[in-house]
Amino acid sequence: MDMKRIATLALAGALLLAGCSAPAASGQETGGQDDLREISVVLDWYPNALHAFLYDAIEKGYFEEEGLKVNIQFPSNANDAISLVAAGQAEIGLYYQQDVIIARANQDVPVKSIGAVVQGPLNIVLSLKDKNITSPEDLVGKTVGYAGTELSEALIHSIMAYVGADSSDVTLIDVGFDLMSSMTTGNVDATIGCLVNHEVPQLEEEGFEVNYFDLDDYGVPTYYEGVFLASDTMIEEEPEVLQGFLRACQKGFEDMQADPDGVLQILLDNQNEENFPLSKTVEQKSMETLLPMMETADAPFLTQSAECWQENVDWLLSEGLIDEAPALDELYVDLLSE
Repeated sequence: MDMKRIATLALAGALLLAGCSAPAASGQETGGQDDLREISVVLDWYPNALHAFLYDAIEKGYFEEEGLKVNIQFPSNANDAISLVAAGQAEIGLYYQQDVIIARANQDVPVKSIGAVVQGPLNIVLSLKDKNITSPEDLVGKTVGYAGTELSEALIHSIMAYVGADSSDVTLIDVGFDLMSSMTTGNVDATIGCLVNHEVPQLEEEGFEVNYFDLDDYGVPTYYEGVFLASDTMIEEEPEVLQGFLRACQKGFEDMQADPDGVLQILLDNQNEENFPLSKTVEQKSMETLLPMMETADAPFLTQSAECWQENVDWLLSEGLIDEAPALDELYVDLLSE
């Protein structure tokens, strides 16, 4: 979660050079393009396995079937996905549930979630195996690297309180962009902000053995790691465009489930290898982690629940990150059932 945000800042210059739009699939620049509704989708980070269904939907023409031409845009600032959507400069953004609540509650940013991309957290407390850190109790007296955000501080406070420990017994060190290297060089004992689907297989590929634990096992409510956002205006004036986008995404995700290797290859074919080279083995492991988290037995892909939103509002209130609870209908909308 935090790693995604800080990575966008670190890579901003390269992203601007790389360009914004995904390449059109072969054969899609023929007749009918002028009739398509063109929309921009701002990602949360550089393209990786999490976004493979989008590239599949472009490649297979699913968006065109819905009358859409989708341009995928990489963020050049950490908050582009929410700020550009709120300003009407992009139609859809991929962002983070808890940050949406904070933005709405504290700044009345006029956006809502239209679909949950991952049904649970990917953010973890991660450490090298020889540190023997497998639960919050093991953090007492240890140093934890983080990206300097209040949200990460609240997460550490919450998990320590859950096990009856004091968060002041943990030394938080702002390591900025260097979450992984701060661990591997021994500058910190553990980190918060790395992702189970990315940093774990990345470190393992580099030869490191790791331990990690999930935040929602220790008092933090389960939250959606990524949600699609649209502006209040877009939801009110063009809901059919958003519905078509979500239907095409569902088809792309069905392809991910049926043929993960084939869809991964589409992603790899669309990577910006010069600036953002992807490891096929890391992305394969990432997809294995993501697939059962993007759709569960209780929650089909892109669905959202009032319970999940309310639990996160309540938790953010309890941690002092928001002062008032926004109404749930200010935070998300269910377009798939309409």
